[in-house]
Amino acid sequence: MPLSSARLPRALLRDDVHARLRDAIVDGSLAPGEQLRDAELATRLGVSRTPVREALLELARAGLVHATPGRSTVVAPLDPGAIRDAQAVVGALHAVAVRAAVPRLTEAHLDEMRAANDAFAAAQRAGDVDAALEADDRFHRVAVDAAGNAAVADVLAQYEPVLRRAERLRFASHEGAASAERHARLIALCAARDADGAARLAAETWQTLAPESEPAPAPEPEPDTAPETEDPV
Repeated sequence: MPLSSARLPRALLRDDVHARLRDAIVDGSLAPGEQLRDAELATRLGVSRTPVREALLELARAGLVHATPGRSTVVAPLDPGAIRDAQAVVGALHAVAVRAAVPRLTEAHLDEMRAANDAFAAAQRAGDVDAALEADDRFHRVAVDAAGNAAVADVLAQYEPVLRRAERLRFASHEGAASAERHARLIALCAARDADGAARLAAETWQTLAPESEPAPAPEPEPDTAPETEDPV
């Protein structure tokens, strides 16, 4: 797992630890079933155990890790049920964001969406999954930011990472080309100020994710016998 041991800024410590662990799970650096010991992660990140524990709790609430009392926390498998649940929430909230954003979108916003979709299509053709995911996030973030709904943005930040794991499979397949076409249709609807049509398409876009097959069961975690002593942040 390529985690830097450089000391993190104190004011952003909790958020940075969460982001690093979340991204490592989404990109597969932390594999499904892998054990996550807070002391080991704290050493590798150059922080105390406290922000690591807080980050793992947040990741558990999002469904990215599984925690069993008295045992090591493990990276959650790619679970079709969790993906379906996240799809329903994320799709609905993107529809809310797009409907609110359409009357506020400027030509600069639309140009940003077009540029992001062009980058997405190029990355997909090149087989660069990381670049495709980054461009896809840029594309959808335009409407979310334009909507200006903090509650929507907060919930999306919690559940979108669950779908990003499945998207890595989709964007590595031919389905990625269909995503670029849907993006183009969404831009056209936004440009036409068709808020309802754009909202429907935005919701549908997030219903296309599904694992290729049922995941294998996660390995049984080993008991974690390390003492749970608290240390200062």
